[in-house]
Amino acid sequence: MSMQQSTWFISDLHLDMKRPHIVQAFMQFLGEIRGQADSLYILGDLFEYWIGDDIVDTPAGQLVLPLLNGMRQLSDSGTELYFTHGNRDFLIGEQFADMTDCQLLPEKQVIDLQGVPTLVMHGDTLCTDDLEYQELRKMFYNEDLRKQFLALDIPGRQVEAARIREASLQKVKEKSEEIMDVNQAAVESAMREAGVTQLIHGHTHRPAIHEFELDGEPAKRIVLGDWYDQVSSLRVSQGQFFLS
Repeated sequence: MSMQQSTWFISDLHLDMKRPHIVQAFMQFLGEIRGQADSLYILGDLFEYWIGDDIVDTPAGQLVLPLLNGMRQLSDSGTELYFTHGNRDFLIGEQFADMTDCQLLPEKQVIDLQGVPTLVMHGDTLCTDDLEYQELRKMFYNEDLRKQFLALDIPGRQVEAARIREASLQKVKEKSEEIMDVNQAAVESAMREAGVTQLIHGHTHRPAIHEFELDGEPAKRIVLGDWYDQVSSLRVSQGQFFLS
């Protein structure tokens, strides 16, 4: 089968310079799909954390420049690049978009996926049973708190980001698997609101293709995997889904 007319989706790479093998895997992935992907959608949590676009102008930011250049090369080759914010990289902004030539998408976006209207999103808003996380998420998107965080110097932001990440990891250990997964009613509500029967998201790190019925119509929810132990991606070609 020809690889042309392929749309690719990835999420939850959690790129971190402390995990160089994942950084290398991403660079290799960008090279492999160059010339074969019409478009690539990155559905959030590309980075373990992103403390602001101005990081690229600092010595610490020099480490991420090859990643941004790799994304730019993919875009320059003709692949359309789209990015949806995750809960780890919600501070990615226009400078990042300009450097990579990617288009920043809103929290929820309906795309035409080879003729099928499809809702794409990071997926954390679907985990409505995790009330504690949803409250924390409101803080992330509070404009005043964002300004306070960005007013810190780079080392200060790095310390604060590491503290938040450590607290988050601890909370995850204390929660049940069920609480951290999506709520089916929230899934159906989001799809109904968007007027679609197809949804693609990440966040839960549970790659699968779920088929169910939505208001009497066959519906599909595709969940992307993370990159902790594998290179997870979704390729859609000629209406078929290839999830790895």
